Amino acid sequence: MKINLIMLLLVFSAAAQAQFDNYFYNKTLRLDYVHTGNDTTDAYAIDELIEEPYWGGSKVNLVNTVDYGNYKVTVTDSKSGTLIYTHCYSSLFSEWQTTPEAKSTYRAFPENVVIPYPRKEVMLDFYNRSRDGEWIKKFSYSLDPKNYFIKKERRHEYPSFTVNQAGDPAVCLDIVFIPEGYTVTEMDKFKADCARLADYLLKCVPFSEYSSKINIVGVEAPSLESGADIPGKDIWKKTILNSSFYTFDVERYLTTYDMKSVRDVAANVPYDQICIVANSKVYGGGGIYNHYALFTSDNPYANYVFVHEFGHSFAGLGDEYYNSDVAYEDFYNLKVEPWEPNLTTLVDFSSKWKDMVTPDAPIPTPADDNEKYAVGAYEGGGYMAKGVYRPSYDCTMKSLSYNNFCPVCQKAIRDMLEIYTR
Repeated sequence: MKINLIMLLLVFSAAAQAQFDNYFYNKTLRLDYVHTGNDTTDAYAIDELIEEPYWGGSKVNLVNTVDYGNYKVTVTDSKSGTLIYTHCYSSLFSEWQTTPEAKSTYRAFPENVVIPYPRKEVMLDFYNRSRDGEWIKKFSYSLDPKNYFIKKERRHEYPSFTVNQAGDPAVCLDIVFIPEGYTVTEMDKFKADCARLADYLLKCVPFSEYSSKINIVGVEAPSLESGADIPGKDIWKKTILNSSFYTFDVERYLTTYDMKSVRDVAANVPYDQICIVANSKVYGGGGIYNHYALFTSDNPYANYVFVHEFGHSFAGLGDEYYNSDVAYEDFYNLKVEPWEPNLTTLVDFSSKWKDMVTPDAPIPTPADDNEKYAVGAYEGGGYMAKGVYRPSYDCTMKSLSYNNFCPVCQKAIRDMLEIYTR
């Protein structure tokens, strides 16, 4: 029976690989666009198409089985109408729409998506998740892979180095570390920081269980100056990725809007996930689902900040804290379930972690009973003190606690690791 199951899996894998080869080349097509709007409206505008040399993603799991993120792009074969690829993600734009500034002005954000390079003409459809949780088609683009305006030139070519070698990118999680604010003379420091940070991740449960299936590579992309911008203190640095603290006027929120440069540097290697290491001692960072994780190298809490932000960018985990300064207003609609796997409004708790709740735990779960019930539904999460619930009293997604993902977050991470490593 076991032999038959193995044979079945091998046949399925071969068939899936053949499906990939039928529709795609083993390289990447990147579509850069501008996302613009205000708190209630948005629009997409194409910028440019770019060919990149590697495809680091799965060649088996091409159509999303995890419905996370605020945005989704689908790729359909134009001739047959067959859905051949989907990708879900979030971005800074969706966060900005919940800030007070979005109520009074319009802004434009550079964004991009990458797909396996199609062999034939395809249709790309872009969807937004509505506040009610429904997918709404917002934009379509007919793409001819033979279009001679698809750029093949490379803007940022740099050498790379291995941090953790696991295997074939097609069956491993491929993480690229790219430097922000490291000068030419600081590349040895960047390599040492990458080794230390990788060790934090690979020793953190449940990533530690998959260390033999996680490739980590660094790219030696220098900046002219060390550090990152801190506008609130009038500190400005000439860096390759143009990152900045004070995103949405939150001092610790460190991000970059320069997605062109981020993708240019990352494209030097095959990758699934982008991690940006900022050369700084200042506390801060940011993580956005299937966008990037950004964190500082030398803060005393670097181990926690890295894995916390990677929890956002890799597994789509939501923030479980609710008593910290943020820029958002009414971030979640309390009439629907959040898409994040570790947050619930109890509207449809069965679709979340109800089957993992500690036996006899009351729902909602009183905070005073946190030692009795490891998994329940504790009120407070997603920047909201009321109406949003988290799985455990404490977790790496809530407090400054490294290697402390709660059981629900651990399961979400394992599920995602399985998708990338099959």
